[in-house]
Amino acid sequence: MAKKGQTFKKYTKETKEEILRKYFEEYIPAKVLGKEYGISEKTIENWVYKSKQGKDVLVDHRQFGSGRPKKEEGEIDYKERYEILKKYQAFLKAQRERK
Repeated sequence: MAKKGQTFKKYTKETKEEILRKYFEEYIPAKVLGKEYGISEKTIENWVYKSKQGKDVLVDHRQFGSGRPKKEEGEIDYKERYEILKKYQAFLKAQRERK
């Protein structure tokens, strides 16, 4: 599981193609390829698994993002809204007490 703030390495399409070609055509094990290229054996095994499933491993799908959308310029976040509401409630309470 990824940890907060963790960064991931990106590999070029050419590097992935070369590693997968050596794996499938030259029958070089993932462990040997991992040591040769300085890439985790598990990462190469994931690429192999995905390519066997018919998925395109050469394209980095992370660029499309699936998390929370970025905050627009001038948009107020929930903490700011909370503070504004607290101030407004205090204002209303003070108004009621005056009467």
